[in-house]
Amino acid sequence: MAQMTDPSAWQALFRPAPLDTSPVASLLKDAGATIPQQALESLRNDYLQKAAGLWQEFLSGKTPALADRRFAAPEWLSNPMSAFSAASYLLNAEFLTAMANAVEAGPREHQKIRFAVQQMVDAMSPANFLATNPEAQQKLIETKGESLTRGLSNMLSDMQKGRISLSDESAFEVGRNVATTPGQVVFENHLFQLIQYSPATPTVRQVPLLMMPPCINKFYILDLQPENSVVRYAVEQGNTVFLVSWRNPDASLGGTTWDDYVETGAIKAIAVTRAISGSDKVNAFGFCVGGTIMSTALAVLAARGEQPAASLTLLTTLLDFDDTGVLEVFIDETQVKMREKALAKGGLMPGRDLATTFSSLRPNDLVWNYVQSNYLKGKEPPPFDLLYWNSDSTNLPGPMFCWYLRNTYLENSLKEPGKLTVAGSPVNLGAIDAPVFVYGSREDHIVPWKASYASMHLLNPGKAGANRFVLGASGHIAGVINPASKNKRSYWTNDPAPVAAPAATPVKGKGKARARVEVEPESSAAIPPAEQWFDGATEHVGSWWPEWAKFLAANGGKDVSAPEQLGSADFQPIEPAPGRYVKVRAD
Repeated sequence: MAQMTDPSAWQALFRPAPLDTSPVASLLKDAGATIPQQALESLRNDYLQKAAGLWQEFLSGKTPALADRRFAAPEWLSNPMSAFSAASYLLNAEFLTAMANAVEAGPREHQKIRFAVQQMVDAMSPANFLATNPEAQQKLIETKGESLTRGLSNMLSDMQKGRISLSDESAFEVGRNVATTPGQVVFENHLFQLIQYSPATPTVRQVPLLMMPPCINKFYILDLQPENSVVRYAVEQGNTVFLVSWRNPDASLGGTTWDDYVETGAIKAIAVTRAISGSDKVNAFGFCVGGTIMSTALAVLAARGEQPAASLTLLTTLLDFDDTGVLEVFIDETQVKMREKALAKGGLMPGRDLATTFSSLRPNDLVWNYVQSNYLKGKEPPPFDLLYWNSDSTNLPGPMFCWYLRNTYLENSLKEPGKLTVAGSPVNLGAIDAPVFVYGSREDHIVPWKASYASMHLLNPGKAGANRFVLGASGHIAGVINPASKNKRSYWTNDPAPVAAPAATPVKGKGKARARVEVEPESSAAIPPAEQWFDGATEHVGSWWPEWAKFLAANGGKDVSAPEQLGSADFQPIEPAPGRYVKVRAD
């Protein structure tokens, strides 16, 4: 902490010295990285100049500017020592980050160094310590110590839970005010429950929509509350919606494999959905790793001579794992072998560990912000449905998790036709014969949008017009959960001119008539690189959901009367949605 707030301590690290004998070089040596002498000297001179200027401002009584939201409260500026401490920290953090960026190393090593430096920089903020946080100190005085008592109580409670509380968890209950779209569980096995949702329109499209959420988190990210539910929106658009609710694995599922998730999970869900709906085709949908599982399943079925998908929707999904963003810092041969040694033959990857990993990708937002608020200031986190879901983690079976790490993130084999065999069949994503809607989020730190876009080159090879890409604003979750009714954020499209204008044909039903949209296929022009696509894209204000609704309408078949009962003679309703599986907590 002293080094982060004391300029003289930092200056000692950058005293004039040959690169091979400088303290900085010795710190980087273990990582197999170097910094060019010229770059180091330039950074050092810039730092010393700015540090001297900051010191002169302090001596003259001038309050430094603090352009960082962590120090936006008036208490930071009203106390000269606190203001100088924050300004000194920001300067040192800027220097350390620039130094990490100047390192000469391989791409993966460079990413790891930058990540490690950023973790340290974020952790050492003076806002994270009671002794250097004037907001927390003022709160302590105003409450006569009560804020500290509450903060310690909050910390002890979180230590018992093994995680930081991000939301008032007492405000939510699955099935009561989240995951409330009406429906029935119509099938279950040891791996998942299949939910069929009640229709909300007098007529529905003949081709059902089968939604596959990620197994790394609970499905209700897609069905939070009525105003931001993707599931409810799809139902209200006239789709018969089925959804996979993955079981939260316990020790009995410790031997479950990737093949099981594809065969016993996705392929079985497709078969049951077809049987209940009476439709030969389904509009397949996958979100994040759910999209990877769904795509693998469709490729396996294609190898068996089956093409059950009328369309495929992929939201923030990786099929080409060449660019996995900052997540690659956690995945290399050594780390994967360590996981395989511990879990490949059985066991569980704890959901708590996965949640910690994802929180570390955004530590200021998902860690230190709550350390300051919950512990230093003694506040209770406000209720927030998305963060409640974020804390409801799931375990993963060890064999499945290890297969996924090695064959996708580490070796990137899924994109190579025939390289992998899953459930006894070779996997060729290009063999899936269905139009595809691919969505990416521009600020996604888990699935970089260009990595989402890369799926365009793997699916429907030679038929570029069968694929469509839409880019949304914000991140991995907030970009997807962007309700059309709120008209927030924006999205980008770059579509070739249609061969013919869409024709809207009124459809008669028991209630208000709805238009069936027929869309002509796009041209088969080559798919441009991601940067070229974005340069030519048009930004639109609002949600991308209506674009997806049009895609589903174009591939939903004719309109038929909505079913009066859910399930079928062979698949009777088991229990109301959201079912039992989603309510099982990992902790």
